[in-house]
Amino acid sequence: MESLNETLWDVVISGTGLKHSLLALALSRSNKKILHVDQNEYYGDAEAAFSLQEVDEWVERVNAVSPSNFRNASLWKTTTSNESDKLSFSRAYTLTLSPQIIYTRSKLLSQLVSSKVYRQLEFQAVGNWWILGEHSLNRLPNGREDIFRDKSIDNRAKRGLMKFLKFVVDYENQNELWQPQADSGLAGFLSSHFQLPPNLQNVICALTLSLDAPESTKVSWSLPRIARHLTSIGVFGPGFGAVVPKWGGGAEISQVACRAGAVGGGIYVLGIGVKESNTSSEEAGNITHVHLSNEDVVKTRHLIQYPAARSTDAKAVSKVIAIVSSSLTTLFKNSVEGSPLAAVSVIVLPVSTVIVEEASQATPIYIMAHSNETGECPAGQCVLYATMLYSEHSKQLLDAALDVFLARVEDTPELLYKLYYEQEPEEENEAQTESLDPSLDLAFNDAILEDVESLWKTVIGDEAEQARFMRFEDREGMSADDDELDEGY
Repeated sequence: MESLNETLWDVVISGTGLKHSLLALALSRSNKKILHVDQNEYYGDAEAAFSLQEVDEWVERVNAVSPSNFRNASLWKTTTSNESDKLSFSRAYTLTLSPQIIYTRSKLLSQLVSSKVYRQLEFQAVGNWWILGEHSLNRLPNGREDIFRDKSIDNRAKRGLMKFLKFVVDYENQNELWQPQADSGLAGFLSSHFQLPPNLQNVICALTLSLDAPESTKVSWSLPRIARHLTSIGVFGPGFGAVVPKWGGGAEISQVACRAGAVGGGIYVLGIGVKESNTSSEEAGNITHVHLSNEDVVKTRHLIQYPAARSTDAKAVSKVIAIVSSSLTTLFKNSVEGSPLAAVSVIVLPVSTVIVEEASQATPIYIMAHSNETGECPAGQCVLYATMLYSEHSKQLLDAALDVFLARVEDTPELLYKLYYEQEPEEENEAQTESLDPSLDLAFNDAILEDVESLWKTVIGDEAEQARFMRFEDREGMSADDDELDEGY
């Protein structure tokens, strides 16, 4: 076998995050010479998933290594002697840095099917959505019947809410209603056009998964996201509109995609990154010389890596991963007859739900509750992923949010483990004017697939006219199942 230095690679891919792993999957049947490296000793990059011991190591690296899109990581663990409130062994946990949900209408799911890798993934339902009120935890309406049964909503508000729901699923054909206010805040639009009171504005804004305050979340950005949420419900079964991959979310997709790249002949090297590169003209065309961190220099026709420069004014987020001493079963109970058992529930804390001595909460906080059915924790425990926009006091606000939420659920479970960290965008995106970089979105953003397809066309070149992006036939020796998602949720 030729050494890395002796081979002229068609492409060198740096990083095994979700975007670059999906590129490796897209190229896995191309017969290209692919070298895929990652400076980390693990797959997944910003979507990685860790055991408890691996989290310890990751925290040390985050606080010691610069530059990085992670910063200010801190870890707390319980010291209780109560056996029922103890953490289990390290590998009983798989904590993901990116607990993104995937809407059932996402192009990602159809691409995982058409590329045949879906058989190696198990998807589970994202079920109930909750909103934390002043005194209680309330389930978000899951359709017209829920709205009509909800006695907390008066008849006028119900009429406005039904009018909005009818409008939003067909908003693209009603431009005259919303385009004059496309750049206005969603809260004002809901109030002026549909007479929705603030509590229902919070409900609608929660469906966008926006980390901005409702008055700062633009109408043009919100409507497609609300429509995505509503039209996704029932696609794969009653009562849910999104899924997550078991065993670590995006990290599991990255691993499966890289495995497909390796089966297709790609060479994988962990613990080695790209230091620098330079391009020169040679007989084979423009060739990039890539200097690796192990001092090897390899030649390639294409180098794919994240840009070194980061946007100085891009929005960052603050996150907490917490483990609690309860399975929180009430959060995951079926709300619709015939629906599968939910493995993930979404809890929304609207603006001003929590207040700390230093500051009040100016933006929403989202908590993704993952049951042990996700494979991320042992039975009898639950993992909570809390996210909000970074601010000077976001750490204190997230701590307070967890306390308030846990005080509202049954048995007031004990906090066993808490990891806090901050995350910046992975790359600068000039077209991004409204919200976060797709890598920080709480739901998988199909814009990532558009980037992957663009990179795929660059590497494939003229062959892209005959090839089909991520549409493969079964490999010889494999059974040809129907192109449908396994009912693993």
